[in-house]
Amino acid sequence: MEKEKPIGVFDSGIGGLTVVKRVASALPTENIVYFGDTARVPYGSKSNATVVEYGLQDARFLINKNVKAIVVACNTVSSVALDEIRKKFNVPVIGVIEPGAALAAKETKNGRIGVIGTRATVNNKAYSSEIKKINSSIEVYERECPLFVPLAEEGWIRHKATYDIAEEYLKELRELKIDTLVLGCTHYPILSGVIQEVIGKNVKLIDSGVASAEVIKKELDRVDLHTNKYSSGNQEFYVSDLPTKFKEVAELFLGQEIKLVQKVDLETLTS
Repeated sequence: MEKEKPIGVFDSGIGGLTVVKRVASALPTENIVYFGDTARVPYGSKSNATVVEYGLQDARFLINKNVKAIVVACNTVSSVALDEIRKKFNVPVIGVIEPGAALAAKETKNGRIGVIGTRATVNNKAYSSEIKKINSSIEVYERECPLFVPLAEEGWIRHKATYDIAEEYLKELRELKIDTLVLGCTHYPILSGVIQEVIGKNVKLIDSGVASAEVIKKELDRVDLHTNKYSSGNQEFYVSDLPTKFKEVAELFLGQEIKLVQKVDLETLTS
């Protein structure tokens, strides 16, 4: 029965859908339960204490949905709350920073890596410290890009405002001659087309969701928790606010119809 439990994925909003997409591709027979805390997005501008509190609440919601593993599809939570979540809950808990950092360190050719993320992720130097652990000679340049989150949430994937803001955020990293750019927030792959155009086609974009999907696959192998069924997995979606808006943007990004998005009452989440 343990093997047939779903994988839980959570994020502060729609960004974690980039990870759902990668996990579903890597593990097509697994069921997935997704929670997006759309009432309290973004997490990146919150204090570390608040992020830990929210992260524990989100994880508890998924545990109550009887998941067998949790993917923390939020760089901000991964940077400040991963250890707390692992201590609290007795299931495998995978973040997005360690896998993303490892992939970036592997891909760079000139040893100059850029990282874009929320204020919390950048201020905590989450990616810098992980990359330096792997290879201390790599130069890492981090840049806050807080406006990318609301742009992704609005679905402004090719909007002129998105190009203008991307130019403002990325011009300095472009001048630093980076050859690899970590999308240090799971919302950012939604804007990857604009980001790639602005930063330059010769810069390799690192999507932590891709790396994390491989890690969850290996972790399920390690603890022998892969499902035994052969049919396609089901996906359930829960949000704390604006289910209709979430459904719109989610379908646009995932390229599939979502039958139901259920709203979770915040009081239930925080009790």
